Amino acid sequence: MTHMEDSAAVLHSWEENAQAWTDAIRQQKIASRTLVTNQAIVEAVLGTRPATALDLGCGEGWLSWRLATEGIAITGTDAIASLVLAARQNSTPALAHTPEFLHMRYEELPGTLRGRLFDTVVCNFSLLDKEGVEALLAAVPGLLAPAGHLIIQTLHPNTLAQEQGHQDGWRKESWQGMGGEFRGAAPWYYRTLTSWQTLFARSGLHLQHVVEPRHPHTGEPASIIFTLTAG
Repeated sequence: MTHMEDSAAVLHSWEENAQAWTDAIRQQKIASRTLVTNQAIVEAVLGTRPATALDLGCGEGWLSWRLATEGIAITGTDAIASLVLAARQNSTPALAHTPEFLHMRYEELPGTLRGRLFDTVVCNFSLLDKEGVEALLAAVPGLLAPAGHLIIQTLHPNTLAQEQGHQDGWRKESWQGMGGEFRGAAPWYYRTLTSWQTLFARSGLHLQHVVEPRHPHTGEPASIIFTLTAG
C-alpha cells in the first residue's frame, strides 16, 4: 500500500466511525481516557499558561470545550466534517471565548491560518499519518507565538513495541476497548521514541520535557506527552 493509499484509508476509517467515536467520548466509554489521559493533556496545556491555543485534530471537540472553560481562546481543526459539526453543536454556557472549529486537513493549515499565532498548539492522539504529520510538524513553528509551545500526546512507543515490535511502520487499530460500534480497522503510523526525537529536531522543534502518564490500575504508561518549543 502506498503512502497516499494509507492516508486516504486513515481519513476513510475516521469518516466511517465518526459517530461511534463521538458517542464513545461523550459517554466516557474509553477507560484510559477517563482515568488518565484526558486530565493529563489538560494539565499539560494549562501548564504552558496560554491565552490562545490551537487544537489540531480536535475530533468531536471535547478538549477544545474543556480548555475554553479555563478562559482560553481556542481554535479546533479536523479533517472529518462530521466531527467538526459535532464539535460545533456541543456547548458550554457562560464562556468568555466560544471555541472556533474549522474543517480542514493538516496540509491546509499554513495557508488558512496564515498570520495567526497561538501560544500553545496541541495534538491529542491526532498524529496518525506519516508524511502528512512530518509536513505538519515542519509548519508548526510558523504557527507559534514567541515562547509558544507544542504539546503532543500519543500512544507510548515502548508499550506498543512489546506487542508489535520496535520499528517504524504502518499499524492497524482494531478499535478494541473503545466501547462503541466501530467498523473496520484504522491504519496509523507508529514511530519509535528515537524516531519522534529525530522528527522534532528536523522540524526545528526543541523537546522541553516528557511526561508518561501511568494507568492507576496497572502502573504502565497510558501515553506519552511531549512538550516542545520552536527556534
